[in-house]
Amino acid sequence: MGSSFNSSMRGGRGRKLKSEINVVPYIDVMLCLLIIFMVMPSANDASVVDLPHAEKSTKPPSDYVQIVIKPNGALSIGVKGKDADAPETAPSRDALVKKLRTLHEEHPDYPVLISGDKESKYDDVIQLISEAKKMGITRVGLATQ
Repeated sequence: MGSSFNSSMRGGRGRKLKSEINVVPYIDVMLCLLIIFMVMPSANDASVVDLPHAEKSTKPPSDYVQIVIKPNGALSIGVKGKDADAPETAPSRDALVKKLRTLHEEHPDYPVLISGDKESKYDDVIQLISEAKKMGITRVGLATQ
């Protein structure tokens, strides 16, 4: 009687096999990859931008206002074409914007070409484009090499 009791207990209790996948190691690996991909872009220097070179597809306008940005931050502005005058050096961005406003009032149909050196800051070029657009100048372009 004792042996039949033991066998029935064994059969009724039976062991269940776990059929679950342990995902903790996969989560650890994914978190490590996430951290690596978040850190890598910050290692690149975002202030260095290689400006693209464009092919000469169209002729530049014959008369225009030219703004030149030097790598050291020096700014100059002048008119190119039939009403050409010697470019003036602007001591600051505010002085350049005032001179641009004056030139735009004198020659409202002239486009503005901004010539930035590849060593100059990209932010300076973008801010000058923005200032020209705020003045109502619709034709603002970048001079290419």
